[in-house]
Amino acid sequence: MSQPDWIILVITLLAIVSYGLYKSRTSHNLDGYFLSNRSLPWGLVLLSIMGTQASAITFLSAPGQAYTDGMRFVQYYFGIPLAMIVISIFFVPIFRRLKVYTAYEYLEQRFDGKTRTLTTLLFFLQRGLSTGISVFAPSIILSSLLGWDIMWTNIFMGGLLIIYTMTGGAKAVAYTQQLQLMIVFTGMFLAAYMVVGMLPEQVGFADALEVGGKLGKLNVITTGITEKGFNWSDQYNLLSGIIGGFFLALSYFGTDQSQVGRYLTAKSLTESRMGLLMNGIVKVPMQFLILLIGVLVFTFYQFNSAPIFFNEVQLKKLEQSAYKDSLAIVQHQYDSVAVIKQKTVLTYSAARHAKNEVLADQSVQNLRSLQQESDRLRKKVVNWLNKNVPGGDGNDTNYIFLRFVVDHLPVGLVGLLIAIIFLASWGSIAAAINSLASCSMVDFHRRFTKRTDSAEDEYRLSKWYTLGWGIFCIVVAMFTYNIGNSLIEAVNILGSLFYGVILGVFLVAFFFKKIKSSSAVFWATLLAQALVLAVFILTRTGVFKMGFLWLNPIGAFGVIGFTLLLNKIIAAKKE
Repeated sequence: MSQPDWIILVITLLAIVSYGLYKSRTSHNLDGYFLSNRSLPWGLVLLSIMGTQASAITFLSAPGQAYTDGMRFVQYYFGIPLAMIVISIFFVPIFRRLKVYTAYEYLEQRFDGKTRTLTTLLFFLQRGLSTGISVFAPSIILSSLLGWDIMWTNIFMGGLLIIYTMTGGAKAVAYTQQLQLMIVFTGMFLAAYMVVGMLPEQVGFADALEVGGKLGKLNVITTGITEKGFNWSDQYNLLSGIIGGFFLALSYFGTDQSQVGRYLTAKSLTESRMGLLMNGIVKVPMQFLILLIGVLVFTFYQFNSAPIFFNEVQLKKLEQSAYKDSLAIVQHQYDSVAVIKQKTVLTYSAARHAKNEVLADQSVQNLRSLQQESDRLRKKVVNWLNKNVPGGDGNDTNYIFLRFVVDHLPVGLVGLLIAIIFLASWGSIAAAINSLASCSMVDFHRRFTKRTDSAEDEYRLSKWYTLGWGIFCIVVAMFTYNIGNSLIEAVNILGSLFYGVILGVFLVAFFFKKIKSSSAVFWATLLAQALVLAVFILTRTGVFKMGFLWLNPIGAFGVIGFTLLLNKIIAAKKE
C-alpha cells in the first residue's frame, strides 16, 4: 500500500476506536459492562445487531464466495426475516420480563442448573471456535500487506482486539459499530462503483451483469432439484435457505448470547423488537449487494488479466519449490487464455449492443469454454499447493477481494477499504468476546464461586474473563480456519454443529410446557448433539451427502423428539 493509504487506515482506526472508548463511560457493574445499562434506542440496537453479524468475514470472504460460486449463497439468508418475527413474538418478551443478563439464565428457572450449564458449554464451544475464525480474517490482511507470518499476525491482531474489548465493554461495541457500519456501506458502495468504472468505456453496469450471468454467477435462486430429485448435498438452494437458514437464524439471534446481549441493551421491549425486525428487512438486500460486488470483480477479470492464484504468499512458496518450472508453463498458458478471453468478451459486448444474437451466442459459448480452461489451469496450482508443497494452502477464496482492492483501486480508497474490514472485524469480535465473558461471569462464576463479590469486583473479574476468551480465540485462529471453501462458510459450518441443538432446548422450554423432567431435556440434548456430530462426520467422510444447513433442523427436532421420548419413559417408570 502507498503512504496515503497507510495514513488513512491508521487515522480511521484510531478515530473510531477513540470514539467508542469515549462513549463507553458507564457504571462499573455487570449491567453497565455487558448491557449498557439497558439504555440504547432501537436504531443503535439495529446497528449493533448488524455489526455483530457483519464481521470482516462478511466483507472479505463473501465477495470471494460469489466470485467462485456465484450469488446462490444469498439464499442462506432467506430464513432471517421469518426468524426475526418469531423471536420478537416469543423470545424477547421472556428475556426482557425476567431481566436476565444471558439467555441461559432462563433455562435454570425452567428446568435446572445442569441443563443451563450444558447449554452454556455448547455456546462456549460454538462461539469460541467461530470467533477464533473471525480473528483470522483481519490477520489475513496484515499478513498479505506486510508479509508477516500468519501466526504472529494472529497474536498481534488478537492482542489489539483484547485491549479494545476489555476497555470498553458493550457500550463501546455498540457506539463503535454505529460509525463502523456507516463507513463500511460507504466504502463498499465506492468499491462497486469503481469496479464498474474500470471496465472498458463501451461496457456499463448492465453489460457487466450480463457477462456475469452468462458465466453462471447470477444464480440467485436455485431449487436444488435435479433429474434424480432433490440434491441434499447442495449447500445453498431455496429450500435449504428457507428451512435450514430459518433454524440457524432462529438459534443465532434467539439463543446466541453475542446477539441476545445486543437487543437486551435496548431501553424497552418495543425498542428490542424494532431492532430485530429492521434487521430482518435489511439483512438480505445488504448481503445481496455484498455478493454482487464479487460478481462485478469476476466480470472485471474477464476484461483484465486475473492472478492465477490470489494468495501471493502461497504462490511464492510454489515458485520456490520443485514446481517452479511447471508453474511458469501453466502461468504462460493461463495468460494466453486470458488474452483470448478479453477479446472474446469484448466481441460479446459489441454483438449484444449491435443485437447480433448469432455472434453473441457464439461468443458466450467461446467464453464459457475459455473460462473452463482457466479454471482447469488454476486447479493445477491448487492441487500442487494442497498436496505437494510443505505448508501449502490451495484455498484463495478469502484473498480474492483483498487482492483486487490492493492491485486495482486508487490511492486512498485502498486504505479506506482495508480500514473497513478491520472495523467490521473489531466490532463483531468484540461483541462475541463480550458475550463469552458475560456467560462466564453470570452462568458460571456467580453460580459456583463461594464468596460474595461486590459490583466493582464483578466488573473487574469480567475484564479478566474477557482476556481469557480473547487468548482462547487467538489459539483457535491458528488451527481451525480451513474447514470450508471460505471463512464465511467455515463459520456457518461450525455454527450449524451446535446451533440447532441449543435452539431445540429453548423450543422445548418455550412451547412444551408439560415437559417438567429436567433429566429428559438434559439427556435429549446430549443425544441430539451426538446425532448432529455423527451426521456431520458421515457427510465429511463421504458416506452420504448433505448440506450443512440441514444440521440445524436436525439438531432442533432431535432435542424435541428425544425429550418427548425420554419424558414418556421416565413418566412410565414413575408410574
